[in-house]
Amino acid sequence: MQVSYVLPAAGNVSLRVYDVMGRTVRTLANGHQKAGSYSVSWDSKDSRGRQVARGVYFYRLDTPGFRAVKKA
Repeated sequence: MQVSYVLPAAGNVSLRVYDVMGRTVRTLANGHQKAGSYSVSWDSKDSRGRQVARGVYFYRLDTPGFRAVKKA
């Protein structure tokens, strides 16, 4: 899965993957980023490097003034 986003201004960014129960599976980005275009990929592994089970996952992108939740 590839997630692309654009920051019009610098700010804190959080990009996390969640399972259907709402538990955080993995954090892909967390912290301050400069303005610009970004692309982050998820290799279907959890935060410990283990392959996750097949199923439905969601990702949530939080940036200054913007939030999106989408199915992965």
